Amino acid sequence: MLTLSNTVELAEWEIEITQIRAQGAGGQNVNKVASAVHLRFDVLNSSLPPFYKERLMALSDQRISKEGVIIIKAQSFRTLEKNKEDALQRLKALILDAVKQQKPRRPTKPTRSAKRRRVDSKTRKGKTKALRGKVEP
Repeated sequence: MLTLSNTVELAEWEIEITQIRAQGAGGQNVNKVASAVHLRFDVLNSSLPPFYKERLMALSDQRISKEGVIIIKAQSFRTLEKNKEDALQRLKALILDAVKQQKPRRPTKPTRSAKRRRVDSKTRKGKTKALRGKVEP
């Protein structure tokens, strides 16, 4: 059971976790122990509220396929349990970030003095560069 908020929870049957061998260097242990984890979560066929599903499908994240399946690979830790926990926490963070309301941006204009400072610095730079020319004899 993965708790996202007071009202939203994911059941264990919705999250598919499979063991795989970790990639990369690590010696003999990496070659004989399947301690990495592949987590698969089908967004469209889950018990999430429709608002959550819409926001997740609107994300442009490489971990979400076109079919609406989230795939997370966790292999940072040496033990299977820690990798499972890491994958579940990353799934939770992904879902909560997608649902979080973004503060609307209020467009602002630069002040008159800021515009003046910008132009002054540009003219100063221009004068410095003009002095870098060839010297006339």
